[in-house]
Amino acid sequence: MERSVAARLVFKTVAETKVALAVSVARNPGYTSLEESLSVTSGGEQVPVTELHDHHGGRFHYMEFAEPAEVTVDYAATVTGVATPEVPNLMELIRYVRPSRYAESDRLLPTAYAEFGGIHGEELLHAVRNWVSSELRYVSGSSRGTDGAVETLLNRRGVCRDFAHLAISLLRSKDIPARLVAVYAPGLAPMDFHAVAEAHLNGGWYVIDPTGLAPRESMLRITAGRDSSDTAFLSTVGGNLSLKELKVTAVVNGDLPLEDPAALVALQ
Repeated sequence: MERSVAARLVFKTVAETKVALAVSVARNPGYTSLEESLSVTSGGEQVPVTELHDHHGGRFHYMEFAEPAEVTVDYAATVTGVATPEVPNLMELIRYVRPSRYAESDRLLPTAYAEFGGIHGEELLHAVRNWVSSELRYVSGSSRGTDGAVETLLNRRGVCRDFAHLAISLLRSKDIPARLVAVYAPGLAPMDFHAVAEAHLNGGWYVIDPTGLAPRESMLRITAGRDSSDTAFLSTVGGNLSLKELKVTAVVNGDLPLEDPAALVALQ
C-alpha cells in the first residue's frame, strides 16, 4: 500500500510563544519506505525546529518565538508498505485503562455496565462502536476544546475526537485498555486531521471509529496517547497563537479499501 499525505498550517503567535507541532507520520517499524519533508518558515526565513520523540512512534516538532510571528508549516510524506503491529508493555496497558482528562471512564462506569454489562471481548468492541455511532450526531464545530466524554454524551453530538473519547471511556470502564490516535485518513470528507480510538484485545491494538467517515485500513498514525491532550496537532507550551489556515490531504495510490465495520482492523 502506498499513501501520500500533506498538511499546510499558517498561524500567528504573540511574543515569547513556544509551540509543539504534531503533523508528521509516526516512525513505526515495518514500512518499506517513508519519504517526507517538513518546512517551517517565518518572514521568508527557516525557523529552527527540534524533533522530539513520543510514545508509539509519534514525533513532535518544537519551536520558540521570542517576537510575534506569522508562521507557515508545510509537511508532506509518502509511505510505502504497512507498519509492524505494536507489542504493548504492561505499563501501557495500565496507563490506558485509567481515567484521563477527556476520557472520564470512572464517571461513565454506570453507563458502561448498564449498556454492556454482559458483553466482553470482540463483541464488546463492536457493541461500543455501534452504540456511540447511534447515540451521537456528527456536527462540525459543535464541541468545545474543554469538552470530555461526559459532556459529549450529555450533548449527544460532537466531532471525531468526541466520538473517540466516548468510545475510549466506555471501553476503559469495562477494563479494556483504550487510547486516542490522531491519523491521516484517506477518504475522509471534508478532509482534516482525524481522531479514532484504539482498543487492546488478545495481544493486539484495533481501531474503533464510531464516525465511520473513512476506511480504517488506509489510516496512517501520527500520534497516540491517553486522549486529545496528548495528541493535538498544534499546541502552545507557553504564550499563545491563532490558527489562520489549515489544509490537509491524504490519498491512497489506487482504490480505497472497502470499510467493513464488523472487522477487526489494526493501523497499518
